[in-house]
Amino acid sequence: MKSSVVVVDTNVIIRYLIGDHQEHFRKACAFWERVRSGTERAFIPESVLAETVYVLLKIYTVPREEIADKLLRLLDYRGLVGEIEVYRQALKIFARRKIDMVDAIVLAWAKNKGLRIFSFDRDVLK
Repeated sequence: MKSSVVVVDTNVIIRYLIGDHQEHFRKACAFWERVRSGTERAFIPESVLAETVYVLLKIYTVPREEIADKLLRLLDYRGLVGEIEVYRQALKIFARRKIDMVDAIVLAWAKNKGLRIFSFDRDVLK
C-alpha cells in the first residue's frame, strides 16, 4: 500500500520560494497551499533541507537570516510530517552562527534529543 505522504525534492522548495520558473512556480504554489492547509501531507528529508539552504545561499545569494525565515515559515505548514522541531532548531542555529547547515542539523539533533556530539569540526564543538 502506498503512503499518502509526499517526499519533497529540493527543486520544489526552490521554485516555490524563488519563483523563477513560472510553470513550476504555479504547480509548487498549488502543492504548498495544500500542505499549508493540511489537505496534503509532505515530508522534507534532511538532505533536501540542507541542499535547499545551500542552493539559496550559494546560487541565489539569499542572506542566511532570510533563508531561515522563509524555511521556518514553510515548516509551519500543517501538512508537514517528520522531525520538524529538529529542523526548526537547525535553521535557528544556522541563522545565528556562521556554520553550514549540516553542522546546524547535527547541533539541533543533539540539543533537541539530548544527545552527545562526536566531531572534529571546531564550529560544531564551540
